[in-house]
Amino acid sequence: MMETLQVLRGSLLLLLLVAGVCTDGYKPVIIVHGLFDGPKQFQTLSQYIRKAHPGTEVTTIDIYDDKASVAPLWVQIEGFSDKLTSIMNKSPSGVHLLCFSQGGVICRALLSTIPNHNVHTFIALSSPLAGQYGETEYLSQEFGASVKTEVHPLCYNKLGQLLSICNYWKDPHHMSDYLQHNNFLPLLDGEKPHKDMEAWRENFLRIKKLVLIGGPDDGVITPWQSSHFGFYDSNENVVEMRDQEFYKKDNFGLKTLDDHGDVSVCVRTGVKHTEWHSDYKVFSSCIEKWLI
Repeated sequence: MMETLQVLRGSLLLLLLVAGVCTDGYKPVIIVHGLFDGPKQFQTLSQYIRKAHPGTEVTTIDIYDDKASVAPLWVQIEGFSDKLTSIMNKSPSGVHLLCFSQGGVICRALLSTIPNHNVHTFIALSSPLAGQYGETEYLSQEFGASVKTEVHPLCYNKLGQLLSICNYWKDPHHMSDYLQHNNFLPLLDGEKPHKDMEAWRENFLRIKKLVLIGGPDDGVITPWQSSHFGFYDSNENVVEMRDQEFYKKDNFGLKTLDDHGDVSVCVRTGVKHTEWHSDYKVFSSCIEKWLI
């Protein structure tokens, strides 16, 4: 009789432990919004996450929203870093970082510059990770009717670098100006050597998984392959991630992650830029399985 009770108690304890893992074992998810966005744009995505993984703590960081998102990215990094660090300190088992559009570029910098972060999975949702070069609705809001060929003289100077868009504007026809005057993306890519390169690389490699999401019908990220670390050469032919110099030289750890099988690429057609975070098929096929 006693042995039977012990077996029953053991079985009940096991069930309770399993139930706890299923409902309370999910890592917190931190969302970083994009250009001209804020938390309200991510309510649907947050609902998808909570429904798929009940009990998950989902936070969309509520700073530099809407028009404030054009602030220079190094300034934004300071604010986002404080918020992210506060959440991580309360989550010793780790967190997931889900970043949309410009937010993906911000998150790259956060992961590079925050020592001892505990981000498990970095999901970049339609982000210009390798730069932006193209006429878009967002661009016209800042530069009016200016075409892409006229943006580089506006961006590649001290005043231009006070606009977030200019911090990742990468003109393949003016690379010398880009490397000389852009004070953000070339540093992250290791194309402009600096004293913190190795430390930033080690910090970035603390993540366990990198998930890159994008598609050909985005309409904003240009080229769209930038969401997968691809970009134009001087003839505006797309050079894929593994053929990029920063990848081959492993400047910031991307090749190391890829060699270990820790880079996942998800391509979805028929999704416009502003639809990525509300499209359920994108969530179910590209995001859901990584948020455990």
